[in-house]
Formats: sequence, structure tokens, C-alpha cells
Amino acid sequence: MTIKVALAGAGAFGIKHLDGIKNIDGVEVVSLISRDLEKTKEVADKYGIQHVTTKLEDSLALKEVDAVILCTPTQMHAEQSIACLKAGKHVQVEIPLADSLKGAEEVAALQKQTGLVAMCGHTRRFNPSHQYVHNKIKAGEFNIQQMDVQTYFFRRTNMNALGQARSWTDHLLWHHAAHTVDLFAYQAGSPIVKANAVQGPIHPTLGIAMDMSIQLQAANGAICTLSLSFNNDGPLGTFFRYIGDTATYIARYDDLFTGKDEKIDVSKVDVSMNGIELQDREFFAAIKDGREPNSSVASVLPCYKVLHQLEQQLNG
Repeated sequence: MTIKVALAGAGAFGIKHLDGIKNIDGVEVVSLISRDLEKTKEVADKYGIQHVTTKLEDSLALKEVDAVILCTPTQMHAEQSIACLKAGKHVQVEIPLADSLKGAEEVAALQKQTGLVAMCGHTRRFNPSHQYVHNKIKAGEFNIQQMDVQTYFFRRTNMNALGQARSWTDHLLWHHAAHTVDLFAYQAGSPIVKANAVQGPIHPTLGIAMDMSIQLQAANGAICTLSLSFNNDGPLGTFFRYIGDTATYIARYDDLFTGKDEKIDVSKVDVSMNGIELQDREFFAAIKDGREPNSSVASVLPCYKVLHQLEQQLNG
């Protein structure tokens, strides 16, 4: 059986998903949704997608659509995930699940009610670099003492990963911190029991803090220090340092290094070196097997509870 997919959001991230799905058997993207019809048609032609629309509800009305992948602005994630589940479609929504705890809880409650697969794109769980560390932890060969994480971008104007103007404002806490908050609890194998945050000045036109610092502690004693910035004019991206009882690892997206910067071969960790493709493979496998996926909405909900606590602190 071929899983027929509608993909919403033909921007930088939507294209990463389309490239990943090309490598997965038994899956076909049959509908593409994005704001700009002309640009969406161009992308659809390139990937051989027949149906193009600017409205998610047009795609949800297609009987043949089994599943939806949402790569839309953060502010729409919860509402659109709910629309997909109500239409009887499995859904994978890019990180973050929502920009509020209430939104995240509503999606989780509806997923429970429908029994459909609802998954959130917490990509770090799937990157071969982080999977390698996770496998060491599961085998009892490595325990985290501290994670030291830097999430650095240069975003003094509102641009996406392709350098194009964005229709929405990205968010350090609800988007970028979500990756690390979830990954820390997942890798520590222990829930977060303490969380603190401070933020820098609010940007006069973007209306968001451009710098933030977060401290976390898991129930098992492991700690995490996370520094986030949209002001950083230097190497961009997120860099993870795992300091453990037996080793130090540095993860840069799909690549992994020792504490002394020697490269570790992670090419055999999974069937691909592409975290987004691996995430999509898990989504489709969970649909076919009728099981809960890794990074299911239910399993990432604790992350959004922590983000909510941090937001209360910052606003307090």
C-alpha cells in the first residue's frame, strides 16, 4: 500500500522533506500547499506533484490523502494539526508542536481520542550523531553529566534558512529551545525537574528577545546549559557538547566528533545520514505498523510544559 501525503509549506523546510521522501519506498506526495501559488506550482512541477493549492482544507478534502506533513509558520502548528486529525489524517508537524502549552495539550488530547499517528519533528532525536550517543546511553556505556548547547543565528532581519523574507517571526524559546529541552530529557532518560531562564533586550521591531540563556536539571542529576542568540555574526547553527562519565562528544547536526575534535563515523548508525529523512521514515513506519512513533505528540508534551514554565519566568 502506498501512503499518500499532502505537504503544507513549500519553503526551505518543506523542500528538505520532499528531498527525504524521494528516498522512501511506498510513499507519494500527492498534494502541495503553500501561500504563493506560482512558487508552489514551480516546486510541485519539480517533484511531480499533481495537486497544488493555497488552502490546507482543499488537501484535507482529498479522500486519497492518508497523511499530512506541516512545515508552516509556528503560530499555525497546533490549529493545523487539529484540523488534520479532525479530517481523519495522520499528521507530522514540524517543531514546535505549538507556541503555547494550551495548544500542545489540545493536539495531544485529540490524538488520544482519534488514535491516529501524530508526530512532531523533533529532528535531534533522529540525527545519526545524537542517535549514536543515545545508543551508547542505552547500552550503559555513557551517562550524561552535562550538555552544553549553543544555538546561534544571525537574524536581525526576518529571513528563513534560504535567506528569503519570512511571513512570520521565529522564536528562540518556543522553537529553538524546544530542540534542546526535548533532547536533554530524551538523552538523560530522566524528566526535567528544574528550569531557569534569562533573556536579553527585546528587539524594537521584531518584538522578541534576541538572546537567551537557559539552565536545566534532570531528576537523575544531569545538567544542561543552553545559550541562544539571533545576534551571532559567526558560525551558525546548533552545537551540542555532551560531557559524560566515559567520554565527551560534540554533535554538529548529523556529524559527531570526540571532545578532541576527532570525527566519529556515524554513517552506519541508520539507513541514511539525513535527520529529516529518518524522521519521515519513522512517521510512515508508525502509520504502516499502527504504533506510536518516536517523538509522538504524547512523548514530546513534557518539553512544552518546561517551555511554558520558562515563559512564565521570563514574563514574570
